[in-house]
Amino acid sequence: MRELERYYRVLELEPGASLEEVNQAYRDLAFIWHPDRIPQEKHRLQEKARRKLQEINEAREKLRSIKTKHKSKPVANASSQPTKTAASATSNSKSNSYAPYQQKWTPKSTSNKTYQAPSQKHDLSGRDFSRANLKGRDLSGRNLSYAKLNGANLSDAFMHKVVLRGADLSDANLFRANLLLADLKEANLQGADLIGADLSGADLRGADLRGARIRSGDRLLVKLIGANLSGAIMPDGSIHK
Repeated sequence: MRELERYYRVLELEPGASLEEVNQAYRDLAFIWHPDRIPQEKHRLQEKARRKLQEINEAREKLRSIKTKHKSKPVANASSQPTKTAASATSNSKSNSYAPYQQKWTPKSTSNKTYQAPSQKHDLSGRDFSRANLKGRDLSGRNLSYAKLNGANLSDAFMHKVVLRGADLSDANLFRANLLLADLKEANLQGADLIGADLSGADLRGADLRGARIRSGDRLLVKLIGANLSGAIMPDGSIHK
């Protein structure tokens, strides 16, 4: 029981939180502790982030395993369940390393295969996702060059290293989206909501940001650390040099 409480505590949840809350907490914390957010020369912080991710991964997998088994456990096979549980626990304990983190974003089951995160980059270039609800989706590493995402809801989406070259993101909702190291060259971001988005290291050369929401008053609310804005059209219409 203490171990179970520890897993909830690692994910900053109250004991008994739902599976949906577990998954959301995992996404939030993994986003915060992603090593790519930390400069490579900060070795101590890089190591701290890796250890934290190991704890987050373990807590999520243990809680998912427990909740899934509790929900689908067949009464007739109750006597055989302990053996399966033990095997599962052994398997999970062996997977506690930074490397599996790259796979943890991939949903293991989903009813919408169109957006299921693959093990390798999928080519979705030119696809029409206009006004689609992609809130919280994992699109990391996808090739969405010249895709139509105008008016789409991409709030809280994880889009690390996504390729959006020339894509139409006009009026898209990118509130708190993770666009770390994204390729947004010549993308249309006119009128997009970028409040809270993380564009650190993103390539925005030639992108059109006219009318995009990036401020609240005089306060900039978009992370642009290391972003390349050469030739980009800024929200006020000026061209970044």
